[in-house]
Amino acid sequence: MAATFPPPVMEARRWIDGVEFPTDRPLINVSQAAPVDPPPAPLREAMAQFVLEDDATHLYGPVLGLPELRTEVAAQWTAAYGGQVSASQVAITSGCNQAFASMIATLCAAGDEVIIPTPWYFNHKMWLDMGGITSVPLKAGAGLLPSVDDTATLITSKTRAITLVSPNNPGGVEYPSDLLSAFYELCDAHGIALIVDETYRDFDSRSGAPHDLFTHPNWEDTLIQLYSFSKAYRLTGHRVGAMVASVARLAEAEKFLDTVTICPNQLGQRAALWGMQNLGEWLGEQRAEILARRAAIEEHFPKLAAKGWTLEGNGAYFAYMTHPFDEPSDQLAQRMVRDISVLCLPGTMFVPEGDPSGAKSLRIAFANIDADGIAELFERMETL
Repeated sequence: MAATFPPPVMEARRWIDGVEFPTDRPLINVSQAAPVDPPPAPLREAMAQFVLEDDATHLYGPVLGLPELRTEVAAQWTAAYGGQVSASQVAITSGCNQAFASMIATLCAAGDEVIIPTPWYFNHKMWLDMGGITSVPLKAGAGLLPSVDDTATLITSKTRAITLVSPNNPGGVEYPSDLLSAFYELCDAHGIALIVDETYRDFDSRSGAPHDLFTHPNWEDTLIQLYSFSKAYRLTGHRVGAMVASVARLAEAEKFLDTVTICPNQLGQRAALWGMQNLGEWLGEQRAEILARRAAIEEHFPKLAAKGWTLEGNGAYFAYMTHPFDEPSDQLAQRMVRDISVLCLPGTMFVPEGDPSGAKSLRIAFANIDADGIAELFERMETL
């Protein structure tokens, strides 16, 4: 545990402990990437019926997840991405973080290496730290996109995987399909795994498949895809994620999962299945709302650009920006709590210690504020 840092979101929450916010300037919390509303009423009603009428909801289930949910994911993924995904190549986990942890357990031992672009998703870094696995930082380039050529120079005999997040957390950028394919080819050539975390796939602004990785012959030899139901169906508290990989790798992951949670949350799995089968139109509306918030960021950012700010990335749940001040971002973020009643995360939480880009950056998670809230946020940030 001493090898890694405290959970960043929890650390940021402590910045507001004991702070009294003016009634005319309540706290705007854009620190955590999660919806704050409960699941939609029809889904909650279905969940209530599961609790009352389905006895299996309260019992242990298969370690790799509810068979019906695995089958539904496989069918929808096959339709969405092309190629072929079978239910035996899908496993359900207690959230997407657990999916990542279990996959790393099948790939790495202490002393191995995993390449992750910076700014990185801090929970990935924390898990690697705790396992004695070296996180090899790959500094993202223009548009916060990682370079395949730069990555190739970082691969060693200890490299076991490259981990990408698209749409990206914390940067918000959507990785182009050809970029993901190039990373796939690089990993395939070196016999290492490509882990693609698509937690925010439901809020991608593009139409059609975001990549064609599942159409590659024998994709399961190289590709590991991670997913979360938390954002799509507001099931954050029920902890339901998924991973798509080879049957052999899932068999190894089963050993890890059986010793940690035994099985995923039974109610959450049933809720995810019901959502996939019944909430397609509703999810489309939620995507449209998130895209409207993304557009609001673009609309209002010129107010900050005029003061020296730069919008580095914007999409999914996130806007990632650089600030014009001399103070480092961790100090700026705490001043924003005091001066303008805004809680966000500093870039120092997303890069290696000493990386100067972290001191100049902030992440704004806009999933829990609407367009009016975004307008208010930018008005306050103008006053800094």
